[in-house]
Amino acid sequence: MLLDTTAVNQQRNFFSDHDDLWLFGYGSLIWKADFAYLERQPAYITGWARRFWQASHDHRGTLEAPGRVATLIPAPGAVCHGMAYRITPDVLAPLDVREKNGYLREKVPLTFIDETGRANGQSEGLIYLASEDNPAFLGDAPLDVIARQIANAHGPSGSNREYLVNLAQALRDLGAEDAHIFELEKQLV
Repeated sequence: MLLDTTAVNQQRNFFSDHDDLWLFGYGSLIWKADFAYLERQPAYITGWARRFWQASHDHRGTLEAPGRVATLIPAPGAVCHGMAYRITPDVLAPLDVREKNGYLREKVPLTFIDETGRANGQSEGLIYLASEDNPAFLGDAPLDVIARQIANAHGPSGSNREYLVNLAQALRDLGAEDAHIFELEKQLV
């Protein structure tokens, strides 16, 4: 089921008094930054794990055959690697539309990573999070079932397979480990 969160997100303005802010990408935002940014840096957040538990009815699937895309679930002690983008607030409006199917803006602490792979500073940032209380949340399933759904889904933004493969490659390029993503990729035969 499609839930348009655009208007809700425009009210969730955690950084209204800032000229710029950090946005943390953990899914397609790592490899598909089709928005203007001032700079980008590898980063991570703690206490969250990336999972393909959110339905995509509007990008990587359809209402009749939804795909699966990444969201985050609380996971004490976990580290989720991604890409942080320093953006101006006007970039949020098109991102709200891109992330409209159940994702809400949330504020999180970010840790930046330097070229040697070491932590190099922190800042507050913004993520788009699809939690279990939105109608498009699919939740857990056996990996082979998730992989089969991904392998067969296609939407206006392309194949769901492409989304997963590009995410896995982007994580490798960052030198990041993610057992869930890499195991799903292996299941995509």
